[in-house]
Amino acid sequence: MAPEFSIETKKIIMDTKLIQQYGTEILSYRLRTVRQKKRMQYEDFDKQLLKTSRRQSELYEQKRNLGWEPLVPPVQKGWIRFFVLRDDVARSKHAELFEKILAKINTCDWSHRKDFLVKYRRYGTKKYRVKKQSLLRPYECQFKQLAFTDEEKQFFYEVWETDCKKRLVKRYVFSEPWRFVLRTRPNIIDKVKKRDALIDAELQGIWNYLRRNRFCRRLDKLLNGGGGCWWKDYEDGREKNMLKNKSLQQILDELTEDRV
Repeated sequence: MAPEFSIETKKIIMDTKLIQQYGTEILSYRLRTVRQKKRMQYEDFDKQLLKTSRRQSELYEQKRNLGWEPLVPPVQKGWIRFFVLRDDVARSKHAELFEKILAKINTCDWSHRKDFLVKYRRYGTKKYRVKKQSLLRPYECQFKQLAFTDEEKQFFYEVWETDCKKRLVKRYVFSEPWRFVLRTRPNIIDKVKKRDALIDAELQGIWNYLRRNRFCRRLDKLLNGGGGCWWKDYEDGREKNMLKNKSLQQILDELTEDRV
């Protein structure tokens, strides 16, 4: 039976035989197998994709830091609606407290109509109604990030609701919304983002290269480490129907076996 050697020992033996046959210069040629050559091609392609991704991130950062420039003359685009303190609350001694609370839970909405009417259909007839708008009801993690003081926390109470995944989540609701009223103002645009034609052209070229050759999925796998679906990470809290896809006879047989 032939002796078994480790991989390192086999490499040393192979190198020794090559040196004896071709001389020491053979080691400088770095000969590779077909599998190694194919692997190097894939690795080089992945490196080029990552280099392209880094360049894309740099361009986005440059575009983000271009700054703003004034728009002359300013233009109006629709209307915005937000909450403000009621007149009697603004004149009270607790106005400063509620002003701080409002700064954290205020919401802003936009509409092309000043009256904020939205169209809906009722029994085949198109009607209009006022668009609803409410104060922010932060989740538990958001409530901690907003850093409410102990005095401000007294005006909130907890409610449990189901989210889009049918999971129970805790939210905090302001207990005295009557202290705020909605106010509508024209949405004036007086500044715009600066643009650079060279940056936009290079970004568009990178996007065309990735999209037309369908490299986006490969790049996402290199950056995020997998091509799984994000919605599969969540557990389904609904109960499974044990009688689904079973005939009546199968159900009766199972009941009989359980009784026995």
